[in-house]
Amino acid sequence: MRRKKEPEAGSASVPAGHHPPARPRPALRTAHSKGNHDCPAQAGLCRTADSITVTAHTTRFLVPEVHCPARERQSVSVVYSQFSGAGSTGVQWNGSSCTGVFVARLDLVQPTGETSGQETGSSRISPSSAPWSSRGIKLEYEGTSFSEWSVPEACHIQDKKLPTTELRCSSSGYHLIKPLVTGPDEEERYLFVDSSYICFLWYYKIIPTWENLFHAITIWVYDPENADPGELQRKAEQPSRNSIVLSTQLNTLGQQPTIYTIMKRKIYLPKALDDGTWLVLLPVAMDDVLNEIKGNLVTFEDCFVADLFFLLPFPIPTLPETPGFLPLTSQAGSQLITSTIACLPSVAIVVTEMETYQTNDSFQTWTTVRVPPNILSDAERQSVTQVIIFPQGIFFLINNILYLKAINGFKRLGRDENMPDNGIMGIITRKWCWTKYLLKREKIRSTMAIWTENEIYLQHGHLKFVRIVTTEELKNLLNLSPAATLTIQNVAYTGHPLEVSVLLNYCMTCTVTKKNFIMIYNEDSKQWVCQEFTLDVPIDSSLVQYFLFSATPELILKDKDRAYYCYHNFSVIGVLETPTGNGDLSALADGSIVHDVFIDYYGNILVKMENNILFYSKINVRESVKLHEWMSSTVRTAFLLNTSGETYLLSAFSNGTIHAQEYPLNLEVKSISHKTKEKCPYTALQNNINRIFYFLDKGENLVIWSQLIYPENYGLFTAVDYYGPKILKTKEQSYYEIAFGQCTKTLTLEFFQNINYEGADDYFKLQDQNMGLVLIELRPSQYSYTCTRAHKMFQVAVGCDAKKHIAVQGFSKENCLRHDFTYVIERSFLRDRPLNNLKVKYNWEEYGCPLRLDFTEKFHPVIQLFDDTVFVKEVEANFIVWEIHGRDDYSFNNTMKESGCLNEAQTWKSMIELNKHLPLEDVWGPENYRPCFSYAIGKPGDLTQPYEIINRTNNNHILWPFGQSGMYVFRVKILDPNYSFCNLTAIFAIETFGTIPSPSAYVVAAFLFILLLMFFTVLVLSYFRYMTIYRRYIYEPLNKPLGKSKTK
Repeated sequence: MRRKKEPEAGSASVPAGHHPPARPRPALRTAHSKGNHDCPAQAGLCRTADSITVTAHTTRFLVPEVHCPARERQSVSVVYSQFSGAGSTGVQWNGSSCTGVFVARLDLVQPTGETSGQETGSSRISPSSAPWSSRGIKLEYEGTSFSEWSVPEACHIQDKKLPTTELRCSSSGYHLIKPLVTGPDEEERYLFVDSSYICFLWYYKIIPTWENLFHAITIWVYDPENADPGELQRKAEQPSRNSIVLSTQLNTLGQQPTIYTIMKRKIYLPKALDDGTWLVLLPVAMDDVLNEIKGNLVTFEDCFVADLFFLLPFPIPTLPETPGFLPLTSQAGSQLITSTIACLPSVAIVVTEMETYQTNDSFQTWTTVRVPPNILSDAERQSVTQVIIFPQGIFFLINNILYLKAINGFKRLGRDENMPDNGIMGIITRKWCWTKYLLKREKIRSTMAIWTENEIYLQHGHLKFVRIVTTEELKNLLNLSPAATLTIQNVAYTGHPLEVSVLLNYCMTCTVTKKNFIMIYNEDSKQWVCQEFTLDVPIDSSLVQYFLFSATPELILKDKDRAYYCYHNFSVIGVLETPTGNGDLSALADGSIVHDVFIDYYGNILVKMENNILFYSKINVRESVKLHEWMSSTVRTAFLLNTSGETYLLSAFSNGTIHAQEYPLNLEVKSISHKTKEKCPYTALQNNINRIFYFLDKGENLVIWSQLIYPENYGLFTAVDYYGPKILKTKEQSYYEIAFGQCTKTLTLEFFQNINYEGADDYFKLQDQNMGLVLIELRPSQYSYTCTRAHKMFQVAVGCDAKKHIAVQGFSKENCLRHDFTYVIERSFLRDRPLNNLKVKYNWEEYGCPLRLDFTEKFHPVIQLFDDTVFVKEVEANFIVWEIHGRDDYSFNNTMKESGCLNEAQTWKSMIELNKHLPLEDVWGPENYRPCFSYAIGKPGDLTQPYEIINRTNNNHILWPFGQSGMYVFRVKILDPNYSFCNLTAIFAIETFGTIPSPSAYVVAAFLFILLLMFFTVLVLSYFRYMTIYRRYIYEPLNKPLGKSKTK
């Protein structure tokens, strides 16, 4: 059974750079300056729009009935238009002497007697000329102790004596709103209201078609003030009449939605508007689920349509609810236990004292997770201490034993999975979403860590666990005394995509105190690094580390009463101070202990006590402030991130129900900061960093800039933090100007490498030394918890991008008739001169379509570079080609001398002679390339040999044997050692054909004439020779008779 809750508000962003006359509306967040992207990575969960973030609809949440021992439960609601930012919307009071909760929301109420801004028979909706006072704010108070409302003079209230009334404010700014009640005073709130030029929002409806691996997304524009309840509650299946008219009008003006994917940076255009909606088709991709709907820069009634960030659903099955199965719960009196998938924050699980609930949509709907009877005892079922959710299943830690609940059943894990049968102290998964990272040695990184007191295991792949270390090995690594006691306190993944940390307990006598210190393990290099951090704590203390989303290791540690901070790679360490100055959070929380520390991508830090008292801080800030009380101390709560990277509060009640509502963190902080007069030291922090992951290959550079605007005489600057191997060179330029009391400092950074790989003694070793992952962070030198964003972090991966590849221009694997065929290469054409001919079957999938050339045509390959499917440029570097089946009956038209060689150049023949032990494709490459253009390299030789190296401009062509048709399958390889870390190769096929031309008739006649002339010449000469012989011997016999000789 699926249970529904009120849907969450969406979020959106405004096009930057356009500032029409603002249409007055209550808003809860000021516009960001252009370039200041509130971008929770990824995830990355990355919002790149330069603008206000707003919430898509107005929803009012009321808490269930809570009994108050001192006085009856009372609550106040102010329902408001949820135009909000990171942390979202809402104001809430909590009674000081009772468990009653007082909720405040704001809502836009259409004035009585007006026509909702729509004229009959006209498409004009929500005119911008409407005054501010026409934007109503509904106030509502629940309870019997209400006396009247206390509101500022700038706001007009219909009847302050009524618990439910309407408020209109004629100006923006902070407004003090407070319910006056009999009995103890309620806490006052400072409600921040701002004018906004955001008037319209995108609405999207996703229709998944898993069988076609595509999402069909229907999109339209709606006005929150004139929308149907279904649109406001995100339940609409089709647009309302007002939305159809509005979308049609905007389409006429040139508006249309375009979907930009955050991770792969692809663009998807819509089909033509049909019945007030646009249709966009998106492929299903696990690594590209973060998207943003952006419109054209079109205004209607001086209003923009806000850009909308959203998360595509992925087909992760929820476990079915089987009748008769029994619930898995936490121990009685324990707090909520939660887990989410880092890159799919809408997928979450929570374990309560009553049930375990799973959701795929941030608890808009959910299912219960139960186990078969008789598989666990009642005590075991009620002893869940930790949980982790994955697409493949859910891991439960029960009594130090790990179990897996999947679609195919529920089983206990142990030695069969290369992990302990029992004694497991904890399990953890990654918190931060990194879809891209660089691995030099390992193929995959781990997804989960488990640990005992003395061992740590990492999961590589589903149920494939590997032990990485024991405490005895760590003792030897740290040169600790064998008599010392070293145990594992906790394990956590850091903000780095390849690192995991371990918090260790160290002591000698282990009676009163112990030392805690931290080590970090890099999964790729397999190196352990001990950090410069030690902390003396009581022997029964149990610290837990929470790493922030930052470049250098930065974390918050919590025990029962305090929170500790470690900033800037453990160079700044201390206790998170409180307004009282002693850092004791429990003393300010009525003796309650710390339950959890919630950290988001924006650097917000929420320390939640077990009684729901909240303390707030910010990354790199050393103090905390106590926020307004929000929820009853008897309700179990937990903070989670929704699909927009914003915070929502999940509550579990004693009657077995759960409830999720947005938590207006930004608004709560504004109220507190206005009260304490705390201000951000800078006005704006802008930059051009539009992604969180950059690849740098050889010869490439990355240029970024950051601009800090602050009041004069503050002396701020942009600090740059680096974490990782020192493989990048940096050039910095700073610009400074002052105008109208504001200082502007612009920092420009260029990252590059200047390594020369040509002629390296060990090419591969030199490459490995200069590859790696560097995390870089830009931050202002001063900040406070009131700053919207205190840092900007991104990765620079120096190495080979797996999506980079080359292709030969003019060749493809399509648009040709494929058929099975084989061909024979005569043995005399093969390089090794075998005894038999070679028979080859043509592989269409690998070789593609062959190019047919006459054997009288010479061929010059043009190499193109691609990033995935996107063409980048034509390759100008040197490359070589060879026939993969061993043919060598082709040549090149350029000689070494014509190419400018001073010494004999490398050839396939010479390289094969030098590397007889290697296969043909490895005998020659960038690792052993030597140029021939220097007398210092190589040796003199025959420069009339063909030059076998080609590039884009040397006009070197491949020549075919005359009169011989054949099939050639070539592989091309980039030879330049300074071109890329990748081994860039491609295959192309050429089929040569042709006939020997017929000779000319004149040539034949001349040839025959010469033959006849020679014949008759010989005949005449032979005649005269015969006559000479005849005349000489006509009178003399040719043979004289033999006679007897006379003797004297």
